[in-house]
Amino acid sequence: MSTALVDVVLPCLDEEGALPWVLGRLPEGWRAIVVDNGSTDASARVAAEHGALVVTEARRGFGAAAHAGLEAATAPWVAFCDADASMDPADLVALAEPVLRGDAELVLGRRRPTTRGAWPLHARLANVALAHLMRRASGVRLHDLGPMRVASREGLLGLDLRDRRSGYPLEMVLRASEAGWRIRELDAPYAPRVGRSKVTGTIRGTRRAIQDMSRLLREAGR
Repeated sequence: MSTALVDVVLPCLDEEGALPWVLGRLPEGWRAIVVDNGSTDASARVAAEHGALVVTEARRGFGAAAHAGLEAATAPWVAFCDADASMDPADLVALAEPVLRGDAELVLGRRRPTTRGAWPLHARLANVALAHLMRRASGVRLHDLGPMRVASREGLLGLDLRDRRSGYPLEMVLRASEAGWRIRELDAPYAPRVGRSKVTGTIRGTRRAIQDMSRLLREAGR
């Protein structure tokens, strides 16, 4: 069993080029859990060589990979971060502070692009629309559905999250709000990713994410 204070879940699909930098930026004493979600490259080997715990999740989907990492975690606190080098794991320290102090139960990183090309326009517009609907559904003033977030392992498992595709991050916020969690949002730099995104990097992937999240919002409305 890990003695780390925080386990960092990194859903991964063909990220061998980004993983060395990502894993090298992990805060000292934190453990990386790389969830290989069907990679055809050497992602799993590279992750293991850089000291990460590698978990294999055969079911494709961001939620499937993220939840497999959560279930594999043993630290009292769990963080989530993309494995594509678009966000710096070192920034998780600032996000974790309010949770570790007991000032919040869930902290999310609001993506702040570092360059014009870091966040495709179609993905940014979709995020604005979904964030507006999320605020209405949850009552929490949030601006982003970003992948970087920190909460307690026990609390997250207690939310009983069911989505296994692109709606997982939204479901986490909705269920946390229903449970009365204090949710905060802090800025986090967002850089161009290494390689092509499997979701927001394509219009098809963005459309699928919107469909998944729209379903959750309709269910929340009922």
